[in-house]
Amino acid sequence: MADIDNKDQAEMDPADMEDVEEVEEEETGEDVNSKARQLTVQMMQNPQVLAALQERLDGLVGSPSGYMESLPKIVKRRVNALKNLQVKCAHIEAKFYEEVHELERKYAAMYQPLFDKRSDIVKGSYEPADDECEWKADEEEELTVSKQEEMKEKAKVEEEKKDEEKEDPKGIPEFWLTVFKNVDLLSDMLQEHDEPILKHLQDIKVKFSDAGQPMSFTLEFFFEPNEFFTNTLLTKTYKMRSEPDESDPFSFDGPEIMGCTGCQIDWTKGKNVTLKTIKKKQKHKGRGTVRTVTKTVPNDSFFNFFAPPEVPENGELDEDSEAVLAADFEIGHFIRERIVPRAVLYFTGEAIEDDDDDYDEEGEEADDEEGEEEADEENDPDYDPKKDANPPAECKQQ
Repeated sequence: MADIDNKDQAEMDPADMEDVEEVEEEETGEDVNSKARQLTVQMMQNPQVLAALQERLDGLVGSPSGYMESLPKIVKRRVNALKNLQVKCAHIEAKFYEEVHELERKYAAMYQPLFDKRSDIVKGSYEPADDECEWKADEEEELTVSKQEEMKEKAKVEEEKKDEEKEDPKGIPEFWLTVFKNVDLLSDMLQEHDEPILKHLQDIKVKFSDAGQPMSFTLEFFFEPNEFFTNTLLTKTYKMRSEPDESDPFSFDGPEIMGCTGCQIDWTKGKNVTLKTIKKKQKHKGRGTVRTVTKTVPNDSFFNFFAPPEVPENGELDEDSEAVLAADFEIGHFIRERIVPRAVLYFTGEAIEDDDDDYDEEGEEADDEEGEEEADEENDPDYDPKKDANPPAECKQQ
């Protein structure tokens, strides 16, 4: 029988032999994959193994792959030449942003008459003419002529009725307060005791540094006379730098804010919302008598925005101060870049809708990930849909 088997094997076509070898390899590969999956599951269920793996992965972040070290010396020399060219590119880029700043100064002067007129309308010192108030809606929002006339007539009657009931308000009441409340980044700073003060905010302007001066910009907050403080102008100045750091030139990514300075607010007595008074009872250790002590402590308020932490000369800050300044820089930049140029759109909420369009819905991303997981399960040879018919106990609804 052995001879017959050997003879049959010798007479088999070589191509058939290749098929047999491939099948054997595939079967062996499946066994290896199955064992590997089982081992992976066991490892992932072990918290100690997971912690050690995570620590190992964290140590690899940012570490070189070893490729650069394997390069010949002559090639490394050329790479150094490329890095020197990159440093020169960073310095050219810094000059580019300096010229951009000059362009911003130039166009700020062109925008300002429009912003001044906006301020006059908000304050009520200028009443726009009828032709200035006409606004053509988008085509999707347009209605038939008859429907428009009907709505106009109805609106006119309602407006006349309202005019009879109360006086015509001056300008656009609470314009800037509404803008602040509509923007999450700013509304998070607002406290209830800030709102009566911000009702007196009439305008916000951006003022750029003069030509030839260090790069900076100042946010100017104009207030009408009010009972809370005597200032009519509050300012916040941000100092910027547009040059690569000599110790790390490759990190340069445009101008960065290096520091900021606020201003003193001359509060009316008893109206300082950045401070609050608390009473604490203290017991004497020896006599056992109790006394009440009044203390003044900082209070959460938007107006703390005008008293940022000071940056020491060595530039070192504690973690809390760094976090405060990082948030402060983001807010200052946002007010300059978005709020001031597009205030009316944040007032109406249209700019907020545009901002939301820049982000994908988390639900959509979750659905995509779920779809990928389902696809992986279907492609898994060990996947048994019957096993998933009943969810685990911890996943069942209570």
